[in-house]
Amino acid sequence: MRELSGTLLAAQQAASAQPYVKVQVMGKVGGVSRLCWEPLYQGTEADYYHAATMPGDGSLVRLRVALEGNQLYRQRVASPGPGATFSAWTEMSQAAHAVALCSQGAEVLAFYVGGDGRLYRQESTDYGESFAAPIDMGVVPGTEGRLGAAFGQGGQVALFYSQGGMIYVMERSGGQWGAPAAWTESAAAITGIGVYYEGDWNMIVSGADDAGNRWVWGCIRGGGYTVAPGSWAPLSPLAFASAGSGVEFHFPSLSFPDVFRHFFIERYSGTEAYSRPFWCHAIASADFISARWREAVPFDASSQYGVALTYHGPYAWLSAPFAVWRAAISPPLVEVTEDVVEAMAWSRPSSGGLKLVLRNDDGRYAEPGSGALEAIQAGSQVRLSLGYVTAAGAEVSPGPYYWIEGWEHICHRDQSLLVLHGHDGWQLLDRWRARRQFRWAKGESCVGEILIFIFAHAGLELEFTTKSDALSEHHPAFTIHPGESGATAVRRLLEMVSDRLYFAGSGGRTKDPTADEASTYSYGAGHAIIEGRYTSSAQGINRVQVFGDGICSERFHWPEVEKVYDRLRQVHDANLDTATRAQERGDAELKGEEIAAQGGELVVPANCGQELYDVVEVSDGRAGLAQARRRVVAMTLHYSTRGQPRYQHRLGLGGV
Repeated sequence: MRELSGTLLAAQQAASAQPYVKVQVMGKVGGVSRLCWEPLYQGTEADYYHAATMPGDGSLVRLRVALEGNQLYRQRVASPGPGATFSAWTEMSQAAHAVALCSQGAEVLAFYVGGDGRLYRQESTDYGESFAAPIDMGVVPGTEGRLGAAFGQGGQVALFYSQGGMIYVMERSGGQWGAPAAWTESAAAITGIGVYYEGDWNMIVSGADDAGNRWVWGCIRGGGYTVAPGSWAPLSPLAFASAGSGVEFHFPSLSFPDVFRHFFIERYSGTEAYSRPFWCHAIASADFISARWREAVPFDASSQYGVALTYHGPYAWLSAPFAVWRAAISPPLVEVTEDVVEAMAWSRPSSGGLKLVLRNDDGRYAEPGSGALEAIQAGSQVRLSLGYVTAAGAEVSPGPYYWIEGWEHICHRDQSLLVLHGHDGWQLLDRWRARRQFRWAKGESCVGEILIFIFAHAGLELEFTTKSDALSEHHPAFTIHPGESGATAVRRLLEMVSDRLYFAGSGGRTKDPTADEASTYSYGAGHAIIEGRYTSSAQGINRVQVFGDGICSERFHWPEVEKVYDRLRQVHDANLDTATRAQERGDAELKGEEIAAQGGELVVPANCGQELYDVVEVSDGRAGLAQARRRVVAMTLHYSTRGQPRYQHRLGLGGV
């Protein structure tokens, strides 16, 4: 249960409490801003090698290579924005085959592979307004080499370049450039490098392996944050296409406007060939090394050579030689608290949703998604926070998030309403479908790690409030099949453990419902019970046989066996190869039956901090209950200012 202030706790237990419900709609998904890209320029420049950066004055500096003749051009737009000119280019009198830009403060560094295959740099100390003469850096990446560069701390710079399937780094420290150092990985080909410094040199690399499979990898050159200075972290796969599929990946770009975000090009050479950018972002709390990325999403553009991602101030910027886009980093927000006339929200073990009714008598919500209502769009995040008017003023407990699936306008002769329909994180899990097969060998990853992987691909956080031993110690063979939903895969994993999943804030949380769990709240003593229904039944299962890899384990609920004789469930799972794992599985099966055997419902004045799977105490002398421990297994909120006002929770009960 969420912690409540003393004044809010007193208000919700008072006989004449005044409800207060706060509702905000934000342009976020899973706690991360949804960038809405605004096109600022569409030109006729050829799609080819290019780069972009934004130095300390907020100007936009770009490089591009002409498709005919490989002539190198640069551009600086002092005040980029609507109405700015993005078509004026300055010739640099150089031929080039690959380019990279990076900046810090007033310093801008331009790197390129010249027509002779050698690596050059040009330096600017006036925000890219002018550049000094080219400097030969003494290495030969060749005309097929790829470049990526970023500033670190204190003027430190790292330049990464490829030669065939190898990547090398040259670092500037104390104003001096060091000798090239090779990475410790191997690939058959490198088709792009994106770099951003955030404590380490974080990289997105595209390429192919020796078998001809195509990949997008995450890679780190240590800077001392998560990887030791000078060391390389192992490659982490972010996208994959098998050899012969006709799919390739090229030209990634990486930045950190609010979270780690990257773009890359996916090319398909078969029938109805295409080459388009895809984007994805890291989960809000994720370090780069954790490789927790949302599934890549196609971007509405066609490009062979990629888009460059950069940012400054309130905007992220996206550039191609022929186009410029920008997007506000902070999400649009609209608070609809004063217009809420009804709200229904429900949470179940594997589903949850929201119905929100807003007054629209003066047409204020006639055009959702535009103007001041920009945030009200399909996919936007709604936060429903319950509260009361207290001695300290209106107080709420920050509630869970829902995501808008759609809406309807209801218009009567004397009434107009906007009804928003939303779902919790279960819907986001269900909407994610595996693009290919994902397989974990037995002993490779624990149940919790696989859950984190699925949640990240759906764009969600996952926290472990409490967890069973099996969640972190059971390492099953597990496969997510092509086309399978994330929700289905999560349910299959949860069948292996006793842990329960619920949604709070912008992500999911797991909880291991142990019998000795402390109670978090009391109903009937202090907090009134409007209506109660209490059931008790025999367990559907009281004996479990678990058959694993050469193991058979039995678990019993003996009091139930004595009453109704044995009611058997048999579990066959070759992943279970120790007696401990088999016993845990049997106990988990019995635990679910124990929770289901004691049921019923409570109707109570809304509890602002109540969460699914909390243990509560119920006192109702009419049913012989005195501080009886029950677990909340379902929740429905009904708030209404229409007709008979209502502000109630209907709580489904189960055993502890």
